[in-house]
Amino acid sequence: QVQLVESGGGLVQAGGSLRLSCAASGLTFSSYAMGWFRQAPGKEREFVAAISWSPGNTYYGNSVKGRFTIARDNAKNTVYLQMNSLKPEDTAVYSCAADAFGLGSTLTMSYEYWGQGTQVTVSS
Repeated sequence: QVQLVESGGGLVQAGGSLRLSCAASGLTFSSYAMGWFRQAPGKEREFVAAISWSPGNTYYGNSVKGRFTIARDNAKNTVYLQMNSLKPEDTAVYSCAADAFGLGSTLTMSYEYWGQGTQVTVSS
């Protein structure tokens, strides 16, 4: 079965960096677009970033543009989210997701598979 497993979350001070990883199995990873979403307590799930299957076009939410970078390594079936200049408002559970259509989407409904998420906490 398809599994998406996130790692790399944790506690960091404002201005710091973290790199999240999402390891995929049970699917033809290189054919899927991959996305990152986040959800803070009491808030709706928010689009963070997405990357298409090929040639790896990238898309970002307005709140993270210029600070976060999404990348993929098809040989390792892994997608990454490099997060720099972190702010307290970036605190959330970050989840990766897979989209078989492959082009990359900002919409949660486009994604068939989801990971369990990893907590990111940014202290001020």
